[in-house]
Amino acid sequence: MSLIVAARFDTFDEAAVAARKLCTEGFTEDDIHTFYINTAGEHARFPIGGDRVADPDSKGGHFGAVAGASALGLLFALLGGLIAARLAASILIVIAAAGVGAYLGALAGALWVVGRGRRGRPGVPPAPDVHPGLRQAGVMLALHVSPDRDAAARKVLSEAGGRDIERAQGRWLNGKWEDFDPLRPPRRVDAPSMAG
Repeated sequence: MSLIVAARFDTFDEAAVAARKLCTEGFTEDDIHTFYINTAGEHARFPIGGDRVADPDSKGGHFGAVAGASALGLLFALLGGLIAARLAASILIVIAAAGVGAYLGALAGALWVVGRGRRGRPGVPPAPDVHPGLRQAGVMLALHVSPDRDAAARKVLSEAGGRDIERAQGRWLNGKWEDFDPLRPPRRVDAPSMAG
């Protein structure tokens, strides 16, 4: 495993300026890998797209849909039955009312349950295991460094405008961070101070 220091930039031009600064500090082009990271959810890990099998906030949504469909479907069927009895109308009104109620209930029930973890208590962030730190979209400049050059690399990246500087252990092969995983939470580190 190799030590890798990386930073995020807004444009490829900004990353190119940082790469030139790194080269003037003695790093080689084979030690620098620049690539773009998509927004979370757009990494196409599955055939139909997306990063995960399900959104963590959707947990329990199907139970809310079934409960809402049952409750409102029954309520609308009763109301439809009362209306049908008063107007001496056909049973189709009861069936239609039950269907409309079930549809609206499923929608309302699912929406009520989905995201409840986020609504929890105001001002309290969600648990980190539910929503681990994600990388922001942007241009990533990754740098293969030796442990003794780590601080210098972070300082140059910071001075060049790099944000969200992180350190990782990974496989560096042919000038690229081969095992980079955009879904793995980053281990962010601070850049050394100008005086250090």
